[in-house]
Amino acid sequence: MPHMIEKFRDGTAAFASARESAWHRLGTVTTDAMTAEDAMQKAYLGGWNVRKIALTGAEITDDGVESVEFPEHFGTVRTHPKTGKPEWLGVVGTDYQPVQNEEHAEFLNLLVEESGAHFETAGSLRGGRQVFLTMKLPQTMTVGGHDRVDLYIAAFNGHDGGSAFRVVTTPVRVVCANTQRAALRNAVSSVSIRHTKNAKSRIIAAREALDLTFTYAEEFEKAAQRMIEAEMSTGELRDAVARMWPEQKDESRVTQRNREQRLGKITDLFERAETQANIRGTRWAGFQAITEYVEHFAPSRGKTEAAKGDARAERLINGSQDALMRQAFELTAV
Repeated sequence: MPHMIEKFRDGTAAFASARESAWHRLGTVTTDAMTAEDAMQKAYLGGWNVRKIALTGAEITDDGVESVEFPEHFGTVRTHPKTGKPEWLGVVGTDYQPVQNEEHAEFLNLLVEESGAHFETAGSLRGGRQVFLTMKLPQTMTVGGHDRVDLYIAAFNGHDGGSAFRVVTTPVRVVCANTQRAALRNAVSSVSIRHTKNAKSRIIAAREALDLTFTYAEEFEKAAQRMIEAEMSTGELRDAVARMWPEQKDESRVTQRNREQRLGKITDLFERAETQANIRGTRWAGFQAITEYVEHFAPSRGKTEAAKGDARAERLINGSQDALMRQAFELTAV
């Protein structure tokens, strides 16, 4: 999957990073930590004025060309940051209300004084259809007694109707679409907010829901440590998988085969995968095996491997796998 950072005709790109460049070498790299204003300006996220417009179509009839209105659907349009012209982003419903990039940044800016965080990256993906802003928290987590993990607050916003405004606490520094996927699948806390008329007030309320505090990081660190120290047998792992995907009555042969393949793959990841080498036989390894299957191996629609990969990425981005991930954690935690 490519980085999908938005690139403009003049050679610039809609991406900004504090102090260190990303692997794709695009955008602007600052010498110091960024403010919200820096991030918006340097990533070309300001002044988009995302808005809804009425949709109409044309039909050729015996009497000529007639216009057809779509009263329950609207197009989302932005003002292009370079040309200043309107640009199409997507199709949305009646209840959809845009969350502007400025509001996106303002929400994160409110966390600066509370957490001591600073802006790290900002960018536009997929031609402006999605944007992201991230901040780095001053605290770190220590997992397994020796691995120090930085924590980031990452906020994602979709302007095409395909995804909600979503805020996560994650150990991944987001610099592109690939790491956006990683941030979402590795999120330790997540809140999604639909684009409705109440979205603005719910964004403010998300500050409490996220529990972005030192205490949260400490509790997650303790939970991971308990799982690393607790053994888990293959039988216990299989029981957890059976509870996550319970057998149904009168299953088809295809469903039964998929069940066997799923169980076999998760078991193989748990017992043999290199990603489990340092945590083999623990409940943390069981949790990692299940999530690795969901993220990388679960069946997805698409004629090519690239299309299937994009489908898996979309599931992570839109949050449809969140409940499954939480269940996996609950069944393996101690």
